[in-house]
Amino acid sequence: MDNFAETTFSTTHAHQEAHASGVSWSAVFAGAFAIASLALILLALGSGLGLSSVSLWSNEGVSSSTIGTATILWLIFAELASSAMGGYLAGRLRTKWSTVHSDEVYFRDTVHGFIAWSVALVVTAAFLGAAATSLTGASLSSGPVPRPNVSEGPNAYFVDALFRGDTGKDDALTASKRGEVSVIFANALKLGSMPANDQSYLDQLVSRDTGLSASDADKRVIATLTDAQQTSEKARKAIAHTLLWAFIALLIGAFSASFAATLGGRQRDHVITTL
Repeated sequence: MDNFAETTFSTTHAHQEAHASGVSWSAVFAGAFAIASLALILLALGSGLGLSSVSLWSNEGVSSSTIGTATILWLIFAELASSAMGGYLAGRLRTKWSTVHSDEVYFRDTVHGFIAWSVALVVTAAFLGAAATSLTGASLSSGPVPRPNVSEGPNAYFVDALFRGDTGKDDALTASKRGEVSVIFANALKLGSMPANDQSYLDQLVSRDTGLSASDADKRVIATLTDAQQTSEKARKAIAHTLLWAFIALLIGAFSASFAATLGGRQRDHVITTL
């Protein structure tokens, strides 16, 4: 009789467990929204503190290296704090399973924290992407401000520096060539050096429109290209370092959310209730 009762009980619970979801989505979404909201709040606070500590005047405010280090540390802290809080909530609010083995409960709590972090990351990325798209659309709808004789693009400054001169000539003569010169610079930056025919062509343009001699024009082209290469290399390294530190911060956030969910699950399962 006892064996029959135990078999019936285990069969009934196994049947219920087979039809029960292994993921409590309500707890996951609660933790995810907590992570996203706390991350945005902390990022807003960090941005405010950072902008208040810098200055447009030289020798005032903190240095750029200090700002960079502080930004990385704050990004890691914001990801750690928000992910830990959201992961804890995802584990603590999850429905308790009375018939699941303790090892399986530990695994499911960890997964709940990780899923909550993943959902928060997707929601935050979608929010920031939508905000950037909205700002871009508003900027385009307002129409560009007309700026005659000014080339657009990342190489605009170097193109202007290339044709800068004191001859008093009207630089409308070079305005039609600015787009072409910008493309030549972009191709040279991609190749790592400027082809000989392109450099000879730029030498002629600079000499004609600035009044410099052929040798001086050639020196200016080489110097300007070197400055452009150095600036591009600095930007590349800055972007690479930023992405690497962002990866580390996100990895720390994923671990924090998963670990905090297990802590929340342990407190959930060891709560003593009295009737």
